[in-house]
Amino acid sequence: MKKKHFLLVTALLLALSMFLAACGGGSETEEGTNTDNGGGEAEGTEETAEKPDFLSIVTGGTGGTYYPLGGSFANMVTDATGIQTTAETSGASAENMTTLKNGDAEIAFSQTDIASYAKEGKLMFEGNAVENVQAIGTLYPETIQIVTTADSGITSVEDLKGKKVSIGAPGSGTAANAEQILEIHGLTLDDIEKQDLSFDESTAGIQDGNIDAAFVTAGTPTGSVEGLSATEDVVIVPITQEKIDALIEKYPYYVKDEVPAGTYGLEEAVTTVAVQAMLVVTDSLSEDVVYEITKAIFENLDKVTHAKGEVIKAENAVNGVGIDIHPGAQKYYDEKGITPAQ
Repeated sequence: MKKKHFLLVTALLLALSMFLAACGGGSETEEGTNTDNGGGEAEGTEETAEKPDFLSIVTGGTGGTYYPLGGSFANMVTDATGIQTTAETSGASAENMTTLKNGDAEIAFSQTDIASYAKEGKLMFEGNAVENVQAIGTLYPETIQIVTTADSGITSVEDLKGKKVSIGAPGSGTAANAEQILEIHGLTLDDIEKQDLSFDESTAGIQDGNIDAAFVTAGTPTGSVEGLSATEDVVIVPITQEKIDALIEKYPYYVKDEVPAGTYGLEEAVTTVAVQAMLVVTDSLSEDVVYEITKAIFENLDKVTHAKGEVIKAENAVNGVGIDIHPGAQKYYDEKGITPAQ
């Protein structure tokens, strides 16, 4: 009898504890603290993971175009998304792609040719392909400017032979452009006294007489070259149509371009070539976040202080990209009906 009574009491206590546990579980779910059955905390954790608190945009040197544009973009993204975003100086395209690969930044400026090399593991990325990146879109032509002064006597690419010439920071996109342009003109890096200098260092070197000329791949007007033109008669060495055609035939990512008259005090426009600047992003960022970033940039271009803001247009962003576009950016272009030019 006692044994039956004990079993009955035990069963009642067990049932009561199960009832209380069930009520407690339901309360946790409502308050968003239960993670076992799809409650609020699981959703909140996922949302936090998708929308980071901080983003870094790696740009280029302070004397180029990437850095001031990156500063404007960072402010626009911060204001529109609430994600604290900052622009960082860097060695530009090639270094930026490696930075994204290493997970040390989320967004980067790059030349379209360098982004393609990185994804394909070619040239400076041979054996070290960057596989975790996708495009936001292209921005504007990056003009290859061969900068010198009237006092140098240099008037053609062939005149660079035997001269002290900066080809840009080591591993930069500018260095690749310089090597390819010299090649089309029958020259190699061995034919010049190669200097590996940033844009600021290059123009300072020209002004001081330490170097004769410099390759600068950047949107025009470029800050460091403008600074040089304030004290020197700047000359931009032209590339002839014949050499432009040969360069484009071998390296299709180039396009014909020019430095307009009036830039740096030039009396006439100078023919040259260009690649394109683009924004690249790590593929670990969610579709929603990259959509917000893309929208923030292309719908606030009136806030860009650099002159290049006037030529950046969403309808051109899918042209000549060269690598896959991130689904978040593609969602924005699809909404706007933007497709590649035929």
